[in-house]
Formats: sequence, C-alpha cells, structure tokens
Amino acid sequence: MLKVQEIRELIKLVDQSSIDEFVYEIEGSKIKMKKNNSTTVVSQVASIPQQPALIPAVQSVPSAQPAPAVQVQEPAAEPVSAPANEPAVQANLHKITSPMVGTFYSSPTPDADNYVKAGDRVSKDSIVCIVEAMKLFNEIEAEVDGEIVEILVKNGQLVEYGQPLFLVKPE
Repeated sequence: MLKVQEIRELIKLVDQSSIDEFVYEIEGSKIKMKKNNSTTVVSQVASIPQQPALIPAVQSVPSAQPAPAVQVQEPAAEPVSAPANEPAVQANLHKITSPMVGTFYSSPTPDADNYVKAGDRVSKDSIVCIVEAMKLFNEIEAEVDGEIVEILVKNGQLVEYGQPLFLVKPE
C-alpha cells in the first residue's frame, strides 16, 4: 500500500505532466488519477479497508489548483483500456513496453547521445532507454534483434506499466 507522501508525489507528477489519466496497480490496490480541465481527480481502489485518516491527508495536498477530489471505491472488475491515441501497430512489429510506471529517458545523462534512434539496429541485450522510478534508474533492453522503426514516447515523459515505448522490426 502506498504511503500518503508517495500519493502526494504521484499527484504532483501527474499534475505537472501532460498526461490526462494515470493508473497504478500493485498487490490488489489501484490508484487512478484523471485530469478534468484544471482539477485532478484521484480514486483509490483497495482490497483491504483503508484507515479513515488516509483520506483527509490526501485531500489536503497543497497545490496551485483546487484540491483534488478523492474517491475510495470497492475493487472493480472493469479492465483498464489502452489510450485512444496509441498508433496502429503493424502485425510484424515488436513492441518494447515499459515494465513499470516511471519517467522515460532516452540517454544515460542529459548531455549524452540517445541510446537508440529510428533506423538503428539493436540486439536482444541492447539498452534502448532508462525508466526512472522512485529515484532508481532501470535500463530497458530491446528484447529482440531488429531495427528500431519508431520511438513512441518523448524524453522526460511519464510512462505507465505496459505502455509501448518502441516499435522494432524483428530480424
């Protein structure tokens, strides 16, 4: 279960990003945040009862915008749908997806060259990017031998678990 401070940080990250919806699920708990115009709506679904003190603490997050509305719901069986703006994927292309929620970085340091660019050849163990989560920098490997066809996210963008990052034409 996430701590109040971690939820506050997630709210700030979502608020500062260009994404409109964020879903985080771990060990039977689910947090879903949606931006509606200038407000952020946060709902937390948990399989265990929440302590009453958690809700007021989350509602009192200081922000330049109005305080986010918080809902605690019972677990729902509805699946999370993919973003509507996801590009059409050709059947012969492999998607390299994010193994976690975090921030996408295309290079090891801000002043270094990108790991890969469209048209580059990669092998299974080639590092294609970094996803930073909770101050840990996780190197993401290509998973297949092939050619990078398209990079689907921008440097510094918040990515979700399972979100496609690259399209690779396998060899």
